[in-house]
Amino acid sequence: MNIRLHFRLFAATAGTGLVLTACGSSGSPPSASGSPSAAPGTSSPSATVSVPSGPSAITPPGTPAPTTPGPGGGAPPLGSGRFQPMWPFTTLAEARAWERDFHSAGHQPWHLDPDETALSFTQGYLGFQNIDHVTAHTVRGPDARIGVGLSRPAGVTGTAAVIHLVRYGTGPDAPWEVVGTDDTTFSLTNPGYGLIVHSPLLTGGRITGVDERIRIQVRQPSSAAPLGTSCCTAAGGNGRHWKESVSFSGADDPVLTVVASTGGHIADVERFTVTAVRTG
Repeated sequence: MNIRLHFRLFAATAGTGLVLTACGSSGSPPSASGSPSAAPGTSSPSATVSVPSGPSAITPPGTPAPTTPGPGGGAPPLGSGRFQPMWPFTTLAEARAWERDFHSAGHQPWHLDPDETALSFTQGYLGFQNIDHVTAHTVRGPDARIGVGLSRPAGVTGTAAVIHLVRYGTGPDAPWEVVGTDDTTFSLTNPGYGLIVHSPLLTGGRITGVDERIRIQVRQPSSAAPLGTSCCTAAGGNGRHWKESVSFSGADDPVLTVVASTGGHIADVERFTVTAVRTG
């Protein structure tokens, strides 16, 4: 991963160490073959987020506004309807357990870095190995928008998606949690964010592009492989509607990640967008 880490580790406080089995003790983000304790999430409209020109990912219309800071400057708990916890923690209890483990042993410091969390979500959870650069960085209190992209010819980096993250919990050591993407030229508006879904699932949105091939995946943090995949829907034009049905099975986690990706011009995945849905 070709990116410099800028961790600002906070002073450890006394407490009982509780190690999350899925997180392990390594200080590095997970690889494409697995993820740490995971959690589902969503995207919300960005009032003012600046990203470089080029393809990126934005929130479907009508999704909730960004969270307001809670006590200690953190975000209110996820999963209450405003945002769904998408990744890397599935529950607030898991996030707090990591905090205790970090305080006692300093494990997994990358959870405090929104850039590293965004790239780990993209490469480790979604499996998009060619998306290996941070292209934009906007952090306002407990809310972050991180652009991720790939290296293009002549060294130019394009933005594939803008990952939306919030702090999971309160206080300076609350870890970053992915809750969705902010969409522009490629969106996933159906199913609606946070809705309860069943298989088969009808997905859809809008896209601007030429000769696009849209692939759909349904994922959950506890599984390395997708629960279902559908490929590939031909699309193109200027803000044109697209739709595709995908069947999935084996959903055990309370929140699932629906992923739409497109590419094929210079890489298999050049743009992507995600949304969070619930299983019940």
